[in-house]
Amino acid sequence: MADVFDSKKRSDIMSKVRSNNNKSTELALIKFFKENNITGWKRNYPVKGHPDFVFLDKKIAVFVDGCFWHGHDCRNTRPSDNAEYWQKKRERNIKHDKEVTAMFENRGWTVIRIWECELRKKNRENLLDKIKKRS
Repeated sequence: MADVFDSKKRSDIMSKVRSNNNKSTELALIKFFKENNITGWKRNYPVKGHPDFVFLDKKIAVFVDGCFWHGHDCRNTRPSDNAEYWQKKRERNIKHDKEVTAMFENRGWTVIRIWECELRKKNRENLLDKIKKRS
């Protein structure tokens, strides 16, 4: 389906759309932290790069990334409408994620990136191992 707005108008409309964070995945990770007695984290810490959680005492930044938006191919689903746009969007997100990770690592921080699919019950043990390895 063709867009009813030209690219400038669509850009103007989309620039006014604001994210509500990735609330469901963040809440799932909070639940996971509590179930596993993982303490010392802060949420919404105001630092460039905007990690979802930080452990200030250990200098750990945690990002919870949506599988589709950040390029994890666990589901192999792709929208057929406007496929080129979505592919470019994902590529930009992946590039940005790499830049932010490098920025934190250059400051001496450890970065943990958690995929949305890792929060599923069947993957929880692997997630716990991933967090313990890096913290």
